[in-house]
Amino acid sequence: MEKIMVVGVSAGVGKSTFAKEVSETLTIPVYHLDRYFWNPGWVEATIDEFSAAQQTLVKKDTWIIEGNYGSTFDIRASQADTIIYLELPLRTCLYRVLKRWLTNLGNNREDMGEGCTEKMDKEFLQFIIKTYSERKKQMNVRLDKFEKSSYQRNVFRLTDKKEISSFLQNIHETKERQA
Repeated sequence: MEKIMVVGVSAGVGKSTFAKEVSETLTIPVYHLDRYFWNPGWVEATIDEFSAAQQTLVKKDTWIIEGNYGSTFDIRASQADTIIYLELPLRTCLYRVLKRWLTNLGNNREDMGEGCTEKMDKEFLQFIIKTYSERKKQMNVRLDKFEKSSYQRNVFRLTDKKEISSFLQNIHETKERQA
């Protein structure tokens, strides 16, 4: 695992936190796609800017790239050796999104673009709710395709908190044994 994509079913599933923990354990740099997509004041990058940033990232020797962004998924997948997919229930994702908003209100999270202070709106919550099931289906199709494309590619589908914790513990113990 040297070029790792961390994706998930929804906002609030824990992609950023998970990617940071994997990064600290494996000493591989993590790149949060939200930092490249959102310009100050919540202004979206153009698709060309966003794609170019990812083209640069995937050329690095090692990386963890966290975020979904389906329109540029193939840029990352073409160079990744591992995809880690997080899937928790919708209610958990919604709870975490609301908790994150309250915890970070008025602040700029480290996984977000500069000048993008924490915010919440009805449209974002509706987006999470309305697209959850369809994204679940689409992501499984993408993961199957990635996994079948080469025997040297790994997909980890972590679908509950226990699996996520066990995965993190396993890579930590593996790293300790190798040290």
